[in-house]
Amino acid sequence: MERRSAWKRYGEEELAALNDLAEEYKAFITANKTERECCAAAVEAAQAAGYVALDEAIAQGQRLEAGSKVYATAHGKAVMLMQLGAAKLEEGANILGAHIDSPRLDVKQNPLYEKDGFTLLDTHYYGGIKKYQWVALPLGLRGVVAKTDGTVVKVNIGDHPGDPVFCVTDLLPHLGAKQMEKKGSEVVEGEDLDVLIGNRFIPAKEDEGADEKDPVRKLTLDLLAQSYGIQEEDFLSAELEVVPAGPARDLGLDRSMVIGYGQDDRVCAFTSLMAQLAMAERSLQKTAVCILVDKEEIGSVGATGMESDFFEHTFAEVMALAGEPGELALRRALKRCRMLSSDVSAGVDPAYESVFESKNSAYLGCGLVFNKYTGARGKSGSNDARAEYMAHIRRVMDETGVTFQTAELGRVDAGGGGTIAYIPARYGMDVIDSGVPVLSMHSPWEVTSKADIYEAKRGYEAFLQA
Repeated sequence: MERRSAWKRYGEEELAALNDLAEEYKAFITANKTERECCAAAVEAAQAAGYVALDEAIAQGQRLEAGSKVYATAHGKAVMLMQLGAAKLEEGANILGAHIDSPRLDVKQNPLYEKDGFTLLDTHYYGGIKKYQWVALPLGLRGVVAKTDGTVVKVNIGDHPGDPVFCVTDLLPHLGAKQMEKKGSEVVEGEDLDVLIGNRFIPAKEDEGADEKDPVRKLTLDLLAQSYGIQEEDFLSAELEVVPAGPARDLGLDRSMVIGYGQDDRVCAFTSLMAQLAMAERSLQKTAVCILVDKEEIGSVGATGMESDFFEHTFAEVMALAGEPGELALRRALKRCRMLSSDVSAGVDPAYESVFESKNSAYLGCGLVFNKYTGARGKSGSNDARAEYMAHIRRVMDETGVTFQTAELGRVDAGGGGTIAYIPARYGMDVIDSGVPVLSMHSPWEVTSKADIYEAKRGYEAFLQA
C-alpha cells in the first residue's frame, strides 16, 4: 500500500495553520519539561476554555449536563478533562490518553557532595535512557522543594536568559582507551551520572579558621539558601529533575521538523490537549475526555500513573454529578468507551534501517500513526486492538481527510515496547495506540515532523467528534 506524504496536499492556508501549531508546540515543550509543569499548563489552558475544577463542582453540588466542562488533577502530576456530550455517560465516551513524564535524571534525596574541588549532585536516572547520551550536555534543573513549614519552592534553572547550566562530565579520548572497549550500556555507569554544579569557594575569614571543611559545598549551600531559602535537609523532601537545557527549535533548512526534549510523549499530550480544548465551543454527541498521566516511562505505577484509580474515580464522580450514579452504570460506561492511547511511534531512521520492516513502519511526514499492537517479539505485553475497531478508526480518519499510517515498533525480533493502552483495555473498552513518529526516541533531543504534529491534532479532533 502506498504511503502518502502529508506535505503533498497542503495549500497556503493549511501550511499557515501547521506552522502556527508548531510554534505553539515548541513554546509548550520548552516551558514544560516536567510532569508538574505540563499538568499546571493543562489546567491553566482548561480554565481559560471554561473548564471548572471537579472538586468545586462537587462542593457546590453542581448538576452536570451536555456542554459542561470539568477537570481534575492527581497530586499536580496528572490531569483529566471531560466535556459532556448529549448522550448519557453510560453510553461511553471518546477518550484521548497520553503521558507527560519523560526520561531524565532525578536528583537523589541525599545528593550534594564535594570532591576534588567540585560540588556535584548525585542522580538516579528515570526511564529507559542510553546513559552515554547524557554526558557533556548543557543541563537544567527543575522541580519543587517541599519544606517542613508547608511551603513548596519551585526550582527552574537553565532556561531563562542569563541562567547558568550544569553538566555531567565525560572522559577525554586521550585517556579513554579502556572506556571505549566497553559495551554501550557500560560506557557510562548509572552512578557516574553526577551533575557538576560548582567549583568556587569564598576563603574563610581568619577568625573562622583557614581550613574550613568542604568550602565549595558550603558556598553552594549558601547560594541555595540565598536564592531559594532552602537548606540541605530540604533535599529529603524535594523532587528535582535534571533535564536538557535550551529551547525546542526548528530542524532542517526547510524548517519541516522540530528538535526538542521530552517529545515522547509530550507531542501527543500537547496535540491531545489542543484537540480536547478545540471541542469547547462545539456540541458533542458523546462525552470527550483527555487524560494526561505520569509514570508511563517506569510502568505507569503510583498514585499519578495510569495504573492508579484516578481515571476511574474521576469518571465515577462526573457520572454522579450528571445524575448517573452507581457501580453498574460506571462499569457499563467504561466498557462502552473508545480510546486512543496517544503515544509516540518509532520513525524510520535512514541511519538504522536494519531494525525496521519497511512495509510496517512509520515514516516522518506521513501523518498520524496507528499501532494495532505494540509489545515485544511475540506481542508480549501488548494491547492488540480488534479489527472492527481499526475499521472504525479508518472510517473516521478517511471521512475527515486526516493523513494517517499504520506501523509496528520495529522488526519482530528487534525489541519492542509498550504504552498505557493495556490498562484501560481492562475495562473492556476499545483501545488502540495512536501517535506521532519520532527519531532518536528517549534521547535528550528527539525529532518530529511538523506535518505529523498537525495531522495528530486533526486526527484527535476527528476522533473526539466521532
